[in-house]
Amino acid sequence: MNRITQCLHGHGTVSSAMKHRGRPASGVPGRMLAFMEMRRPVVFWNVTDRCNLSCRHCYGQSGPGEPAGPELTTAEATAMISDLAAMGVPLILFTGGEPLMREDLFQLAGHARSLGMMTALSTNGTLITPETARRIRETGIGYSGISLDGSTPATHDAFRDTPGSFERATAAFGHCRNAGVRCGVRVTLTRENHQELGDLVDLARDLGASRFCLYWLVPSGRGRGVYERLQLGPSEVMAALDLLYEKARETGPGEMEFLTVDAPQDCVHLLASMERDGSPDLADARTLVVSQKGGCSAGDRVADIDPRGNVYPCQFARSPSFHVGNVRERPFSELWNDETNPVLRRFRTHAGVVGGTCRDCTHYGLCGGGCRVRAQVLTGDFLGQDPFCYVSQEVRGPGDREGQGPFLPGRHGGRKPVGY
Repeated sequence: MNRITQCLHGHGTVSSAMKHRGRPASGVPGRMLAFMEMRRPVVFWNVTDRCNLSCRHCYGQSGPGEPAGPELTTAEATAMISDLAAMGVPLILFTGGEPLMREDLFQLAGHARSLGMMTALSTNGTLITPETARRIRETGIGYSGISLDGSTPATHDAFRDTPGSFERATAAFGHCRNAGVRCGVRVTLTRENHQELGDLVDLARDLGASRFCLYWLVPSGRGRGVYERLQLGPSEVMAALDLLYEKARETGPGEMEFLTVDAPQDCVHLLASMERDGSPDLADARTLVVSQKGGCSAGDRVADIDPRGNVYPCQFARSPSFHVGNVRERPFSELWNDETNPVLRRFRTHAGVVGGTCRDCTHYGLCGGGCRVRAQVLTGDFLGQDPFCYVSQEVRGPGDREGQGPFLPGRHGGRKPVGY
């Protein structure tokens, strides 16, 4: 994640992150988890592939026609949660499909809560009624990320292939707010909705969202079939990042948090923008970015479990070539701590060996070469460069490997970054 707000308004964030290192995961605030040095991952759990919508960019194959089985049974799921708690996993994010279509979701969330675990929900929002919002709060789910892929019904409903989904999703924010559930906006930006980004941010603020999370398209699931048609080009990506940066600058950190996901290289733009503007938080921001040791968290600080108990390095790496194992055959804790597992070894040891233009890029130490899933799917080379990288070729070149590139702290202060 590229945590724009925490870097832009970073006073005290570094000291807080350092203070919590070494503490049990249960005692670390959710906003600090990304900066902790632990191999106890945040677990994205696709509890079901069933969904009441059929989104064209879905990273799975979820939809109304997906069968329920063979999902983990309630007993199997409860045992897995107990294992996750015992190994110190700090957070379970219930996702899908549409997680609210799983009948025992609140039972599972309550079990996690009884073990002291933090939980969150990723939902399309259309099934959240006032009663559902109340149950979300009562079972201890601390945050609900609700997807909005347009600032208008026309755009969002087309994306979700379901008339009326915009109205129900926006209503969900009010239900959550009334029930005391913190919620935020999740948007996947593409060629079909990027022009509405500014209006989406304003809408999120009007809805009372505490977080605005922008996802970039990854060629996974149905998203693979539309990737070439919908993926943004470099100029469009830069315009979106510029807009989020300005929105985050003018928004207090207690009002709404801004972040981007699925492109570790976003931190290069953020740090360069902060240097250009003479931000007093630049040094702290760079410390926070460097603490993530190369950007991508897949297979290390992030894990994915699918409805059938299959384990993958992240939610976008759900393919046979990235299969780690299955919790029905071996507990998650054993799978995750198996240093001989070939898939986990690939994800945990790729730092420093990604090829292409990444090899000599001065910013490599910050982003670690970007997304490995995009590299594998689009180039056929797990160690190839991320094709989505938009950092200008002019910025790349011989330099150190610690991320102290030519337009970061201590170099060319006040000069406009080349390529931006």
